[in-house]
Amino acid sequence: MAIKYTKEHEWVRLEGDVAVVGISEYAQTQLGEIVFIELPDTGTLLNKGDEACVIESVKAASEIYSPVSGDVTEINEDLDAEPSRVNEDPTGDGWLFKVSLNDPSDLDDMMEEEDYTGYVEELG
Repeated sequence: MAIKYTKEHEWVRLEGDVAVVGISEYAQTQLGEIVFIELPDTGTLLNKGDEACVIESVKAASEIYSPVSGDVTEINEDLDAEPSRVNEDPTGDGWLFKVSLNDPSDLDDMMEEEDYTGYVEELG
């Protein structure tokens, strides 16, 4: 499956029934150099829209919200030592956490990449 995006600049990529979650290229650019990430605990039940983690950059701290509902099955532990991976590869090695997808319809109101690109262009 291709990556889908929220208006809050999170992305989701499905791997079977597991949703891999991260932030977009646009979001990491807006944040600047990321220096710390507080990830959720594995086993945490997140509802769509719940605060899932906090990213701290040299500019600000920003809450990241879960774009889907489910239990956190894995976190990207590499980000503890190298939070800059999110800056370097936000939709690859810089993923944040994985969630067992409770309701696939959570993805229905998310944007395809082309629509998200247009949305970001409108933001200026």
